[in-house]
Amino acid sequence: MKLSQFGEQFTSGAGILSLMDDLGNALASGGADMIMMGGGNPGHVPEFQQIIQKRLQFLAADTASFQKLIGVYDPPQGEKDFVYVLAGLLSREYGWEVAPENICLTNGSQAGFFLLFNMFAGKCSDGTVKKIRLPLAPEYIGYADLGTSDDFFVSNRPRIEMLENNLFKYHVDFANISIGHETGAICVSRPTNPTGNVLTDSEIAQLDLLAKEHDVPLILDNAYGVPFPGIIYTDAKPVWNDNIILCLSLSKLGLPAVRTGIIVAQKNIIKAVSGMNAIMNLATSSFGAMLAHEIVESGEILDISKNIIKPFYQEKMEKAVAHFHTELEGTPYKMHKPEGAMFLWLWFADLPISSHELYQRLKARNVLVVSGHFFFPGLEQSWKHQDECIRVTYSQDEEQVKRGIKIIAEEVKKAYA
Repeated sequence: MKLSQFGEQFTSGAGILSLMDDLGNALASGGADMIMMGGGNPGHVPEFQQIIQKRLQFLAADTASFQKLIGVYDPPQGEKDFVYVLAGLLSREYGWEVAPENICLTNGSQAGFFLLFNMFAGKCSDGTVKKIRLPLAPEYIGYADLGTSDDFFVSNRPRIEMLENNLFKYHVDFANISIGHETGAICVSRPTNPTGNVLTDSEIAQLDLLAKEHDVPLILDNAYGVPFPGIIYTDAKPVWNDNIILCLSLSKLGLPAVRTGIIVAQKNIIKAVSGMNAIMNLATSSFGAMLAHEIVESGEILDISKNIIKPFYQEKMEKAVAHFHTELEGTPYKMHKPEGAMFLWLWFADLPISSHELYQRLKARNVLVVSGHFFFPGLEQSWKHQDECIRVTYSQDEEQVKRGIKIIAEEVKKAYA
C-alpha cells in the first residue's frame, strides 16, 4: 500500500500521538498501575461535575432538548443558541465588539488549530510559502504535526530569567525576533503548555503590535486561560481585537470528552472556518455547547472558573511544587515558575541522559511524564536545553502525584550519579 505525502506525515511518529497513545492505553486499562503525570487530562472537579450532571439530567428528561441534543445537525458554525449567548457574554463582560458572526465552534481545539494553521501557512497561490511563527519555544506539543507541509513552523529561543528558590521564567526575546515575509500567522499559548508560563500583558501587546505591523493575525491559544477556564495564578488581562484569533475550549473547564473548541475572530475568518467545518465534519458536536449553555448565558462560567476551577488546580500545584523541592534537594534542578495551566516544567541542567531516556526509565517504573524534546518545533538550531526538560502534570490524584514525584526524583538522582 503506497501512501501519499499527507498519509505518510500523519501516520509517522508524532509527539502528540505518542502522548495520547500512552494516556489512552493507560486510562482504557483502568490505569491502576500507572501514575498519570504525562497527559493534559483535567482532574475531576466534584463541584463542577455536579453542575454539569444536573444539566445533563435536564437535557435527558426534556423531550425537545433531548431530540435536539442527539438528533439534529447544527450549522457548520456551531450550535446557534450557544454562539449567541457566548457573544453576549464576551460583549457584556469585556466590551468587545463580538457578534455571533465572530464565533464558531470546532470539534475540539486541536481540529480548530489544524484548520487555522493550514489556512494561514503552507504554499500560497502566488507561489510563496508561509509559516506559523511561534514567538518562543517550548510550545504546545500538539502544534508540531498539524502542518500539511514540511518546515511548517519557525520559532525562537526564549530569554531566560533566573529567579529565587530554583525557579526560572521564559520571556519572549523581542530583540531576536524577525517577523519576515515567510510568516503567515503568529501563535502563542497563554498559559503556555508545557511550562505554565503566562506571557505578560506587555508581551501580548507587543506581539499584537508586531502582528498588525506585518499584516498577519495573532492566534492566542487560551485553552487554559482567560476568560475561562481561568487556570492562571498571576495577573492576565483577557484581550481580543479584529486582528486577534482567540481560541478557547471547554476541555480544561472539565469537559474534555465533549470535544468543543471555540474560535473568536474576524467574520471572514469565521466564515472560512465554518466552510471547512462543513467539508470535514458536516457539523460540529452539539453536546458541549448544550451542556454549557446555561452557565455561559448567565455568566456563571466566569464565577466557576474563578471560584472552583482555579482554586482546585492552584492547591494541587502548590503541593506538587513543595514535594518537588523536597525530593529534588541536592540536585541541580530548576523549575519554571508555575503561573498557570496544570503542568510543571522541570529543567535538569547537564543531565547525563536525555529527557527521552529519562521518560523511558520513568515509564518502566509506571510513571508517565512527557519528554521535553517534543516541545520545540521550528527551532533552526539544536539546543541542549531541549533534552534537559520534562513536563509533569499534577492534575490527578494527590497521593499518586506525590508518589510519582518521589520516583521522578529517584531516577533523576540515579542519572546524575
